[in-house]
Amino acid sequence: MSEAPGSVRRWVLAARLRTLPAALVPVIAGMSTVIHNGRHTDIKPLNTLLAAFISLALQVGTNYANDYSDGIKGTDEKRVGPFRLTASGLVPAARVKYAAFACFGVAAIAGLVLASRVSWWLVPLGATAIVAGWFYTGGPKPYGYYGFGEFFVFIYFGLVATLGTADVQCGPLSHWSWFEAVACGLAAVCLLQANNIRDIDGDRESGKKTIAARIGRVRSGQLYVVTVAGVLIFLFLSGLEGDPLISALAAVFVAAGYRPAIKLALSSSHGRDLLPMLAESARAQLLLGLALLVVNVAR
Repeated sequence: MSEAPGSVRRWVLAARLRTLPAALVPVIAGMSTVIHNGRHTDIKPLNTLLAAFISLALQVGTNYANDYSDGIKGTDEKRVGPFRLTASGLVPAARVKYAAFACFGVAAIAGLVLASRVSWWLVPLGATAIVAGWFYTGGPKPYGYYGFGEFFVFIYFGLVATLGTADVQCGPLSHWSWFEAVACGLAAVCLLQANNIRDIDGDRESGKKTIAARIGRVRSGQLYVVTVAGVLIFLFLSGLEGDPLISALAAVFVAAGYRPAIKLALSSSHGRDLLPMLAESARAQLLLGLALLVVNVAR
């Protein structure tokens, strides 16, 4: 039996650092769309930092909220994924819940600061993000248990985070920004799919009806590949206003990053053997952020 992680490390593990690219990449993309539109002087560093902080706080808060909710429901007892605070019994469930609320709270405070600098419409938008984070696995009918996780991840870690970051820089941008937002949203969906494919067996036993649990191991692996293809297509489309060759090279670069995860998705591996798929998806997502930045700067 492996030694239990220390008091600090257990919280770091439960924060699930491999999922944080889902929070950072849309902010990078949203900021880079300003460069894309030739408005370098409109970039507001403090607004960008606040957007990144809010996004990260919401992601960590959601991870802690999932840890708490899945733990008290018994779902994590059948999981093979990363360390969980509640299910391990090392931390009281109430403390995990309070940690989630604390993260949501600091995100809300930072959101109020950002709203005061930009527009108060950000307040209700931020409130919906907190609600979505909690009810992913929390509450009597968590939407993540019914196969709607991918939809909400796409909305909040794609469209909202990317276009919101662009908007707090200099207001609404061109339709090209939407292509980048869709690419970021699909990349975040890939991250969730990698997680859910790994957990198919445990989720089925516990009654969690994710898309992967519904359609099975083979089809969910194929769906992952289709989602990656969507990332690459919208990455390419986002750069067509400039040099198509640069956009094509960027897509090839990101595709190479996804290659290890695709191999795992199409393999016959199950459970623990799929643990690297999440890490590879996270690395590829970071490459997407870099590619979007390079494409926009190179115009």
